[in-house]
Amino acid sequence: MLLAPDPSTPVVAVAVHVDVGFRSEPEGRTGFAHLFEHLMFQGSESLEKLAHFRHVQGSGGVFNGSTHQDYTDYFEVLPAAALERALFLEADRLRAPLLTEENLRNQVDVVKEEIRLNVLSRPYGGFPWILLPPVLYDTFPNAHNGYGDFSELEQATLDDAAGFFDSYYAPGNAVLTVAGDVSATEAIKLIEKHFGDIPERAVPTRPSFAEPAPSTERRQAVPDAHAPLPALALGYRLPDPTTDLDGYLAHTLLGSVLTDGEAARLQERLVYGEGIVTDISAGSGLFGSPLDARDPDTFTVTAVHPPTVDADRVVRAVDEELDRLATGGPDAGELSRISARWSASLFHEQDRVMSRMLALGARELLYGRAELAAELPARLAAITPAQVAEAAGKLRGQGRAVLVIEPTGADEGADGVDAGDQQ
Repeated sequence: MLLAPDPSTPVVAVAVHVDVGFRSEPEGRTGFAHLFEHLMFQGSESLEKLAHFRHVQGSGGVFNGSTHQDYTDYFEVLPAAALERALFLEADRLRAPLLTEENLRNQVDVVKEEIRLNVLSRPYGGFPWILLPPVLYDTFPNAHNGYGDFSELEQATLDDAAGFFDSYYAPGNAVLTVAGDVSATEAIKLIEKHFGDIPERAVPTRPSFAEPAPSTERRQAVPDAHAPLPALALGYRLPDPTTDLDGYLAHTLLGSVLTDGEAARLQERLVYGEGIVTDISAGSGLFGSPLDARDPDTFTVTAVHPPTVDADRVVRAVDEELDRLATGGPDAGELSRISARWSASLFHEQDRVMSRMLALGARELLYGRAELAAELPARLAAITPAQVAEAAGKLRGQGRAVLVIEPTGADEGADGVDAGDQQ
């Protein structure tokens, strides 16, 4: 349980982070963690379907949930006077969600439509978070499609749902965070009132998803009927932030040195100089957010380029800039500007009570250190040019994945296929 009182804001935010993401779902049930997130909004032992929505929105609040590699979160932001309502709602569905055949079949259809909209019928759908992992990783937890395969989603049963809930949604497998205009004493009293009688269950043993990093380059081409231009993604393994946080953060700053802003090295060279890409980005985290997963995590470089430009030309340019940084590093002024930009962004994010709450809960669940969310600006500012140079050298010295998106210029059955392909 985390409490973050902030009397300067007139609202209260409540989140439950559950230690289960799509890396934990069983083989043969791809997409099940995300499907279960949907089921958790379909009523509970005390509330009929859609009642949760009405209670939050009727109080002038907002709510949502999301599924990540290693966790699923549920949250709402309400006026401060509605703290007890928020705690009751989260405790009630954590105690006993309404798992029915009707809800399951309905939400399978909803998730399938979400996949059609966000992946199958969209240019660059699943790029890179669905398509890159099976090139970079070998094991099912790390490589499979977290959105889900249509046929596997359709085969999901109520027994699957009940077993998933019993295995992962135990109170001891979750972190409750309350932030905003709250009294710590009153909040603890209300938490004990609403969460205290949830039956205790065994907490699952958290497996290690570690696997050897690739020793060579792996390459795969994927056709895309909707993509207007070719694209590519490079994937590398990141250091484990629990054992080498500075190394991880150095890679994060390296991504910004390469692509963050018009003066960034790859932006300046490839977009404004040579004009061989129309868009390029780099950074830590499969979804573009650093420190959002346990080890193994992914450093990505993605680019969209004209069809007249060969993908290998872009790859060579990336390698050349990494070599330059590995040899000379960024200059002090360059890195200082990047660090200042990161600090401003993080402080701005922490100004929003919802963002602050979600960051605290995620860092506590993933790394056992909620305070890491507040320490990040200083930790990033302390990273040196030599550490960024070392990060660039490590990328050049390891195997990697190269994913190439090839536009086909035709609509090739985007509906009804096995998605094989966050939420």
